[in-house]
Amino acid sequence: QVQLVESGGGLVQPGGSLRLSCAASGIISGINTMGWYRQAPGKERELVATIRSDVITNYADSVKGRFTISRDNAKNTVYLQMNSLKPEDTAVYYCTASDYYGTTYWGKGTLVTVSS
Repeated sequence: QVQLVESGGGLVQPGGSLRLSCAASGIISGINTMGWYRQAPGKERELVATIRSDVITNYADSVKGRFTISRDNAKNTVYLQMNSLKPEDTAVYYCTASDYYGTTYWGKGTLVTVSS
């Protein structure tokens, strides 16, 4: 089992920045991909960004050039640096971890609100 705990959400003004963190614990040796998803009110959950094998990244078109995903293996933590935030980025952000067997684990989420 893998446990994921997100932190760093909060209220920020449009144009501002936030950094989300996700700490992983448990049996993490088989984890090869970590990522972030989000779910806005009344909308389906969507992919934000993933990082595989520490260097291969993938981003949703809506966040390219504004968000950066990174991973610190020494701390078993994945980060999401979010810049130039827009009101439409308001959502609950979920951390995920996927292993070589195809199992995906989810955190409980952290709320990001972009509003003036």
